[in-house]
Amino acid sequence: MTELATERLISVDSHVHFTDEWVKARLRKELQQVWDDANRKAEEYAAKVLRGGQPQLSLEDFVDPEAAKDPGHFEPHAKLKAMDRDGVYAEVIFPELAGAKIANPGLMGNDWKEVFQGYNNAMADFASVDPVRLMTAYQLPLYDIDFAVKEVERLARDKKARCVQITPFPSDLGLPDVYDKRYEPLWAAIQDHELTILNHLDLKKELWDVFRRDPTPQKGIFTGLAWAPLAESICMWILTGTLEKFPRLKVMLVEPGLGWLPWFFQTLLDPRMHQHYQFPGVKMPPSEYFKRQMGATFMYEPQGLKACYEYFGPDCLFWSTDFPHPATCWPNSRKQVVSQFKEAGIPEADRRKITSENGLRLFGLK
Repeated sequence: MTELATERLISVDSHVHFTDEWVKARLRKELQQVWDDANRKAEEYAAKVLRGGQPQLSLEDFVDPEAAKDPGHFEPHAKLKAMDRDGVYAEVIFPELAGAKIANPGLMGNDWKEVFQGYNNAMADFASVDPVRLMTAYQLPLYDIDFAVKEVERLARDKKARCVQITPFPSDLGLPDVYDKRYEPLWAAIQDHELTILNHLDLKKELWDVFRRDPTPQKGIFTGLAWAPLAESICMWILTGTLEKFPRLKVMLVEPGLGWLPWFFQTLLDPRMHQHYQFPGVKMPPSEYFKRQMGATFMYEPQGLKACYEYFGPDCLFWSTDFPHPATCWPNSRKQVVSQFKEAGIPEADRRKITSENGLRLFGLK
């Protein structure tokens, strides 16, 4: 416990609520109304089409009440204080609502690119208070690859970016999947700038059909299934040969849940390499690509952690607080790190890798 007291814990998933006011302060006056109109259109679509006229879920179902009210959910100096209270050195920060869901051609027309850059600037301003400890998951669009490449170069050069977030489901946007040749300049740019792609847990469009059919009061069926479509993302990255083609590209699954991953690879993916299935361009077992170029975050999941550790080893596992969502261990992270890894039976040296050293290495903090 003495060593843990001085160890630099790295959380690879934490959340901040970038308010409309925070974002609009980084936009030209003419574009502030564009932002408001896009938000209104997005909510109208969600209410009518996605929810089918049913009410929104309560915010209390998606946040920890104490953590969500902490100023660190909204303001960078307070965020650092919240991290200090928790004993966490650095965090990857995701917005509660990804700007890419609002700043797009469908909702903003020709203004979307400037607004998109403004949103990333809003994230950068938050991180500028301490750009080492606050690592923002900058947004990248897939609608315009030339623009996305320029944004990678701008963020890497001017904002010292270390990671970028893209949708795990391009097909939901009417776009090709990640193996398509149109993305190759983008994957090359991300690889060359040594950035990590983050595929955060998200709601696949078809899952909203479950929402509309779910009869339970808090939509517990709907909210419990979001992990499953990430299996598709894994397959698209690995089985299409995309990671083989870009061997230095890093792709992190954020909030996927751990327990299903060893079963998925051991039972469904790895054996197919020795059966009659053909995957051109894939030269290794899928689990080897996962260990070399992918990884997964987790919160409190000792049994799943143990299973993943035994199947994949420690180098592709990354701890997180998930502040301020219901699964968060904030402000008791150090206590929970000790109890969870003891329960999982993981040696101290590998525990240090998973909670600290892997993050330090991946994001260039060593």
